[in-house]
Amino acid sequence: MMEMKARNQYLKVLQERYLRASKKEKGRILDEYCKNTGQNRKYVIRKTRSQIVLERKPRRKRGWVYDGEVIAALVQIWEVFDYPCGQRLAPLLKTMVERLRELKELRISEEVAHKLLQISPATIDRRLRREKEVIRHLRRKGISKPQSLLYQKIPLRLNDWDTSVIGNLGIDFVEHCGSSKRGEYINSLSVTEIGSGWWEGQAIMGRGQGPTLKALEKIKERTPFRWLEIHPDNDSAFINAHLWRYCQEQKVRFSRSRPNRKNDNCYVEQKNWTHIKKVFGYLRYDTVGELNIINDLYENELRLYKNFFQPVMKLKEKVREGGRVHRKYDVAKTPYQRLMESDQISPEAKEQLRAIYLSLNPAQLKRAIEAKLDRLYNLYQGKKRNGMVEPFKKQTPRMVTNHMIQPDPFRLPS
Repeated sequence: MMEMKARNQYLKVLQERYLRASKKEKGRILDEYCKNTGQNRKYVIRKTRSQIVLERKPRRKRGWVYDGEVIAALVQIWEVFDYPCGQRLAPLLKTMVERLRELKELRISEEVAHKLLQISPATIDRRLRREKEVIRHLRRKGISKPQSLLYQKIPLRLNDWDTSVIGNLGIDFVEHCGSSKRGEYINSLSVTEIGSGWWEGQAIMGRGQGPTLKALEKIKERTPFRWLEIHPDNDSAFINAHLWRYCQEQKVRFSRSRPNRKNDNCYVEQKNWTHIKKVFGYLRYDTVGELNIINDLYENELRLYKNFFQPVMKLKEKVREGGRVHRKYDVAKTPYQRLMESDQISPEAKEQLRAIYLSLNPAQLKRAIEAKLDRLYNLYQGKKRNGMVEPFKKQTPRMVTNHMIQPDPFRLPS
């Protein structure tokens, strides 16, 4: 009989040949080993398999197509356009990469620019996952108490809009009351065109019916399309004789949502978060200085930035399969692009829109917005620090802005 050391050396010699052999050859090797050593066959099999010494081939690693330089440029563009998702950012890259390079806001090589044009929406979301985790969005539900005497005259309308038609608008109020509704504070009138996603805003002090109508008239002067229908919720600031008479005079249809059904006005509800709450936060604004800064943004940089450089996804169809609904969207486009593609906008209005677009620098717009928001926040902090509240005066003159990107607000040709 062999000694233990000799048996182990013998097994080590046969091990590599055993592991590479076929089933029949393995049987012959085991027979030979067990006959010469007298060891149990099952014990030898376990011992052979537990001492594998064969080297595995190193796993080949896949190289990064979009390296750090590409991702750094992608993050820069993502920040300029206010952190859109991959589906909205991918089509935007097709037109804005070269534009930003011409404006010298983006300094990258031709190779990096080419890769930015090829990157897919899924890859954008995957590579920006860490950056998205840093950005936190606060959400808060608002409260409204609709009361009106015109309910029977104003027809109800559900979410059954024809999105190929330009001129139907959802309107809503967004409160800037902070944590308390006590006293008078600023409210933002939010108006969204349903077909294109074009958005306008105007801030007023309080929720008076007269100031609401004046704010709506100012917004109408800035929109590059004809109004066909307005669709508010059941807020008494909208359901009143002033707005009803105005719609009759302007030959604009007037409809309303069902009570407590926010989805009936979902197009403007989406913009309330992305265009107002996400920008101004949930602080309390209740002074004339704050009102002027907010309206300065609404009438200038913010409307230009959102309408010309923020793509919007549009639902094409919904398909129900069993208990699940699958939604299919078209390619994300900016409201400006959708208006330019529409045949419902006059050639003169399109020329004016094109001239405004070519005069804009999105990175400069973003910087101007951030600067004015800093001024607004500093004003808010000073108000808290001094414990003083500036009273609102109806005769306060309109503020003259010094940061206007476009000297004159957009108006339709007469």
